Amino acid sequence: MLLTEIDHVAIAVNDLEAAIAYYRDTFGAEVDHREVVESDGVEEALLKVADSYVQLLTPTRPDSPVAKFLERRGEGLHHVGYRVDDCAAALEAVKAQGGRVIDEQPRPGSRGTTVAFIHPKTAFGTLIELVQE
Repeated sequence: MLLTEIDHVAIAVNDLEAAIAYYRDTFGAEVDHREVVESDGVEEALLKVADSYVQLLTPTRPDSPVAKFLERRGEGLHHVGYRVDDCAAALEAVKAQGGRVIDEQPRPGSRGTTVAFIHPKTAFGTLIELVQE
């Protein structure tokens, strides 16, 4: 089994501060980690839920994939991140099955992780992020 657990569920939002306030005021969830990921053009806030996270994402520039997502689809579920022991091996397994990938090679992610994205067209409409801690 390549997937070891759910790392995070990512939600694209227009107003990060309002989304953080909603999760804090409604569910008592606090920000565990916050980071700007320049390479992806996003700012994220991670809210710890058991051993996983709710990742709130907002674009930092208008040409980022999250900005385009918000423009096309509006706020909501953006992707699911799954933990893997070996991101490169998991990515190769996807390719070996004929899966379409966004990242041909693993790359640096937030929190010092290594990540790779799988295209939603070959993953039943869900953008998948492989996350190696």
